Amino acid sequence: MTTPQKSLVIGGGVIGLNIALQLQAQGFQVTLCDSGNRESASYGNAGHIATEQAEPLASMATVKSAWRRWFVRGGALSLPPQAIGAWLPFSLRLLGAAQPKRFAHGKTVLRDLLTSAMPAWRRRVADIGAPDLLCEDGHFVIWETPESAAKGLRSWSAADTGTASLRPVTGDEMAQLSALTQKKIHGAIRFIGTAQIADTRRMLETLGERFVERGGRYLRERVEKMIIRKGDAWVVLSGGEQLTADKVVIAAGIGSKPLLESVGEAVPMIAERGYHIQAPEHGWPKGFPPVVFEDRSMIVTGFESGLRAASFVEFNRQDAAPDPRKWARLRKHVADLALPFKGEGAQWIGTRPTLPDYLPAIGHSDKAGNLYYAFGHQHLGLTLGAVTGEIVADMIKSGRGPDAFTLSRFK
Repeated sequence: MTTPQKSLVIGGGVIGLNIALQLQAQGFQVTLCDSGNRESASYGNAGHIATEQAEPLASMATVKSAWRRWFVRGGALSLPPQAIGAWLPFSLRLLGAAQPKRFAHGKTVLRDLLTSAMPAWRRRVADIGAPDLLCEDGHFVIWETPESAAKGLRSWSAADTGTASLRPVTGDEMAQLSALTQKKIHGAIRFIGTAQIADTRRMLETLGERFVERGGRYLRERVEKMIIRKGDAWVVLSGGEQLTADKVVIAAGIGSKPLLESVGEAVPMIAERGYHIQAPEHGWPKGFPPVVFEDRSMIVTGFESGLRAASFVEFNRQDAAPDPRKWARLRKHVADLALPFKGEGAQWIGTRPTLPDYLPAIGHSDKAGNLYYAFGHQHLGLTLGAVTGEIVADMIKSGRGPDAFTLSRFK
């Protein structure tokens, strides 16, 4: 009888958990190591399966419109002066990635990846016995002025939305949207082919429970660093214990950067931080799809655990103090719109791991024979979680990975 190969997955967010489950399905004995950091974007994202975002945010359109989106002008983009050493080099790399040829390539590979996102999620929720986690009801985008409605509709109509499509809302849908806010809605569209996770907390808990039920070992410890010994990668835990396996996968979000850099990989990733507020008690209709208030760069999602309003793109250092003005602005938006929040809502800040071309990093490291990685999914970590798990497991089994997403593209 052949002894199963062992794998070690670092990171217990939506990417790491999907990888661990898929490796189990391939016959590996899997250990998953995670510190339980609740600042991971897996815990605080908008719950939106964003198949419509087929155009990378590293584009000339993004660059040219950035000044209109600055936080000081009421927008969602924040470039704190004290973090210029982090965001300036990243921004220069983003500018290079936004050039037409590289953008076109990025759109092609991202679109292909997103095509597989929803089918992979259907397989995953069926596999873990929780099909109700995936709500395939699309989402809404609304505008509060005639001018922004006309401009927004033109922009979305011209965009490549991949497998998702859009249409004007019906009369009944407009009535439902209007009942959510006291502000007049001057335009709205509904996306078809996008989805929502019913509750991010239940999703993560269920994925973790199935992993353990299937024989997985879950270590709730922090990895301090990695070392290379005789051509293999080892991880060093906070207590000093050293671990390795036949296959080691780094899927620790923003924490992947220091781990891989400790063995000589170059990882030009930035902490792109987002904020949300969430009210456990609310009057949002049960099962109503997410609503994007595009004039405010805010998405509102009803979860089983509460109503969440999320926004902001803050390029910063991971350990920088939160900016309380952002929570205050979210509360102001909620109050101005008279959304059915009850109370101020709990505050959260978390980090999207973002690479300059807004594509993920998935590949086999050349620093060690047993070392693989999957991180840098920016705003699409939830969307691409299930398909990334499948890609990584197939890469490890076949020895062939997706060339478009390797870290070597930054050399």
